[in-house]
Amino acid sequence: MKEVVLAKYGEMALKGLNKRTFEDMLTKNIKRRIKPLGSFICTTAQSTMYITPNDENADLSDVVDRVGKIFGIATLCRACVCEKDFGDIAEKSVEYLADTLNNARTFKVNAKRADKTFPMKSPEICMELGGILLEKFPHLTVDVKNPQVTVTVEIRDTNAYVHGENLKGAGGLPVGSSGKAMLLLSGGIDSPVAGWMMAKRGVHIEAIHYVSPPYTSDRAQLKVEQLCDKLTDYCGGIAFHCVPFTEIQEAIKDNCPEEFFTIIMRRLMMEIAQRIAAKDNCLALITGESVGQVASQTMAAIACTDAVCRIPVFRPLVGMDKTEIIEIARKIDTFETSTLPYEDCCTVFTPRHPKVRPQLSDVEKAQNSFDFEPLIQKAVKNTEMKTFNFN
Repeated sequence: MKEVVLAKYGEMALKGLNKRTFEDMLTKNIKRRIKPLGSFICTTAQSTMYITPNDENADLSDVVDRVGKIFGIATLCRACVCEKDFGDIAEKSVEYLADTLNNARTFKVNAKRADKTFPMKSPEICMELGGILLEKFPHLTVDVKNPQVTVTVEIRDTNAYVHGENLKGAGGLPVGSSGKAMLLLSGGIDSPVAGWMMAKRGVHIEAIHYVSPPYTSDRAQLKVEQLCDKLTDYCGGIAFHCVPFTEIQEAIKDNCPEEFFTIIMRRLMMEIAQRIAAKDNCLALITGESVGQVASQTMAAIACTDAVCRIPVFRPLVGMDKTEIIEIARKIDTFETSTLPYEDCCTVFTPRHPKVRPQLSDVEKAQNSFDFEPLIQKAVKNTEMKTFNFN
């Protein structure tokens, strides 16, 4: 019995003349993700991606799992391919959904007749197929409001398709369709979620992380690399930039007022990030900041940080509270790694009484008391890069 995966678009279906560009990018992302699983043909029609195995014995479970994490897909399902003949549809429905229906008590039939030349209308398909399934599975009853199983028949251009429940996809837009941005990736809970949220909007993510040995350990860096690796399930390949930051932090400690340590550190991180971003054609920076969460994330502090930025800074978590962020972190499987007890450089030389409402003029005066430019150039030059790919 021939089986395919039907992956249906979300908001991509609403695109106009440039829809084909999004479809091409989604096709490339899907082919790249499922390539290790075998040989497949990917075609598009009627706002749906058809993923057909060249080997009819291929197990599509892994395909569904991987495609379900690809941004741009709203729903997906495994489906049986039928001729556009009601007899063939009925026969294959009984066989294909036997295990599912044997383990259910209630069901309904839902028909979608995209091909209006098909001789039976949707209500007729539902009624006739429902009667056949009741005869073959006499323990079942019909429940049109809250069925345990919905048997769906789709009459499309070339074939008919029968399947059970649709699975929820990742939604959003295909990664790469909205350009590239640099994620400031710490070892905490927030920044991986921020990267995931921007990737969902079609942004290709690169990541930058700052290390301060001996104040931070190799395990702290490994933790961040593990987070980067986990994000590839959704974001695809990620270029990871590791910046040596010890000398800069020591210079801040030795030359700047303590209450401004964190805000000056953030400004210098932004400066380094946008210089590296420019080399890789990243159009924006991404952070995991949420208003008021810590002293460096008050509106006044964020304004002082943004004053050094020459490209946009996206903060997708800016209005979220911690419980909402944690919920997403658990969903994308980064929470457990983020909570490992290895601290990053943001905890080094933390001021006892940070300024929560800093004035930009005071911050600039404090920062300008020392010439950080040579240290910035050195950090950029000595930045190491590695690439994380899916699998």
